[in-house]
Formats: sequence, structure tokens, C-alpha cells
Amino acid sequence: MARIAHLSDIHFGANDPKIVDAATAWLEARRPDLIVISGDFTQRARAEQFRQASAWLNRLKAAGLKTLVVPGNHDVPLYDLFRRFVRPLNRYERYISNVLCPWYEDREVAILGLNTARSLTIKDGRINHAQMDLLRERFAAVPAEKTRILVTHHPLFAMPIGKGNELTEAVGQHDDAVKAACEAGVHLALAGHFHRTYAEAAQKMVAHSGGALVIQAGTATSTRLRNAEPQSFNWLHVRRNNEMELQVIVWDGAAFRRASHVEYRRNNEEWTAREVVEEAVVGEIAPRQLSR
Repeated sequence: MARIAHLSDIHFGANDPKIVDAATAWLEARRPDLIVISGDFTQRARAEQFRQASAWLNRLKAAGLKTLVVPGNHDVPLYDLFRRFVRPLNRYERYISNVLCPWYEDREVAILGLNTARSLTIKDGRINHAQMDLLRERFAAVPAEKTRILVTHHPLFAMPIGKGNELTEAVGQHDDAVKAACEAGVHLALAGHFHRTYAEAAQKMVAHSGGALVIQAGTATSTRLRNAEPQSFNWLHVRRNNEMELQVIVWDGAAFRRASHVEYRRNNEEWTAREVVEEAVVGEIAPRQLSR
């Protein structure tokens, strides 16, 4: 079993240091096999914000924890037009990682991160065809028994927001990106960006999308809350490419605690969910449930 902590939207420069310390302590105590951080390390891509983010990452690494990271749109300068269009991710590469499409593989999982942040968009993301080719090539050599996981900042699919039928924008070149993920046999698609916890089978979101389970993380530490959701991150237990557990870990004002626990099983590319009822579950936040 692979234990993966999935955090997103840290937003140094618009974050609560107390919550950062609490999240760090939680991770150091549970010691996941891998920490995935799906972008937006900073609020405005300023050097001091990146230095804070770098210090935090170094603290995790000093504790012996492994990380896989990708940039987000907030890691591209907004107001510094020269940097935005000439060297958009220069500071990210200097302080966070010079690998924009990282790869991780062990005996149980294979994980590819893709950079979706672009200079020409203010907030939206995009996957280009070279990245789609990389997606297919990387996973083509992965043994069938391993779980194939894709990590992006911007989700591949349009997400529902609020209680109505309004949807967010899908990632740029959506149809081709979904086709590539389907051909690559992606089992789990992890992303952030919307500061909202969400889980759904890809085939229930768009036709011909394969057998991926889409998992969104809320903001782990930002003070920029949306949809009245508190800070949170995801705790995944990946058992096989057809079975996993998702716990949402939520800030309750004093500490991070489990707010939901759902088991997911996959049969012939169809994911079903079963909520695990346990004591000491706090809060009301939970990912959208799949049909049982």
C-alpha cells in the first residue's frame, strides 16, 4: 500500500503560519510515502514568498519526507510583465524545483506531474501536445499492476461550483488532454486550483474519458477560502489500481483532523464508493460521493 498526502494551494504570502506548522507536524507524525503538492506555492510569485515556500519544503525534506511538486498559475508573476512573458517560472525553478514535469515510481505506484501554468493566461491552465506525448510514453512502460497517477494544478475536467449547475473552465486543449490520459491508462488524476474538495469518476464527468478517478484537494494553508470550505488536504491509501481510500484532513481551528473517509473500488473502469463510518470524525466537509 502506498500512502500519499496530497496538498495544494499553499499560497505563501496569503497563508496562516499556524496552519502551515500544524500541517507540517501532521505530515511529520504520519510520514507518508510521498507528499504530492499540486501547485500555487505562492500568492504572487515574489522572491520572498518563494523563499518561504522553499524553507518549508526543505523542512519536509530534512524530516526524510519525499515530495513531488508542480507549479500553479500563482507561481507565475502577474504584474511583472517581463518575468511573466520572458521567464515565467524562473523563480519557481530557482527556489522550488527545476523539474516541471516530475516523475516518481516505486513498487506500487507510478506518478507523473505536468506543468499546466502558462504566461498568457491569468488563471486558466493548459496541457500542450508535447506533454500529452510524455504522458503516453511515461505510462506505457509501467507494469499493469501499478497504479498510474497524474498530477496537475489545473484539473483536466470542468468542475461544478456552488450548489447550482455552473461549471468551471476545463484545462486548455481539454479533449486532447483527456484522450491522452485515457490512452495512458491513468487511474487517479490529482489536482487543485479551485480550493475545493471533490472526488468523482471521470466517466461521470465527460464521455469517453477512461477509468480515472478525479480527486481535487482544497487549499491546505491559504487564508483565501472559497465556498466556505476550511483548509484541508487529502490522505490517500492506494492499495492497487482498482482500490484506494481517501480521507479528507480538515483544519478545525486548532488542529488538522479527519473529516471523511471513503473507500473506492474500480471494476471494469467503473468506480464505486463506500463511506467508512468511524468515531471522532469531525466537520462536514467531504468529497462528492460516487454512486454506490
